[in-house]
Amino acid sequence: MIDGKPFKPGKAYKDSKLACMMMSRELHSRFHDSTGIVFSTLYPGCVADTPLFRNAPKAFQTIFPRVQKNITGGYVSQPLAGERVALVVPHNNIKKSGVHWSWGNRQREGREAFAQSLSEKATDATRSRELWDLTAGLVGMETVSAE
Repeated sequence: MIDGKPFKPGKAYKDSKLACMMMSRELHSRFHDSTGIVFSTLYPGCVADTPLFRNAPKAFQTIFPRVQKNITGGYVSQPLAGERVALVVPHNNIKKSGVHWSWGNRQREGREAFAQSLSEKATDATRSRELWDLTAGLVGMETVSAE
């Protein structure tokens, strides 16, 4: 776990999302200006009926998708999530680098993606550089300097 505590599946998922956002922003800061490559992350919505929750109690696996569909309105089908991920490549409005794209937690037909603000942890440049250096060391790569 990123905080050194015992493994918890939900926390591991959240930590991995945070690390992905931090790494994307670090890639943006290091390489976007010199390459023009767009680095971004996205949240297509809550895809509540996938194997992501395979280690959760069976009751949760049954109830959570129903709550997302019928109460919170946050449920997104696997095909719709896939369409949203695919939109990032050709869509002119989603070509901004260094941002996190979202369609929000409440799903509405035809809703456009928007750049969502990130937490203080996700935008901490020092910690993002530390994550980069740690990752580079773990994979045996020399650190590539930010330009």
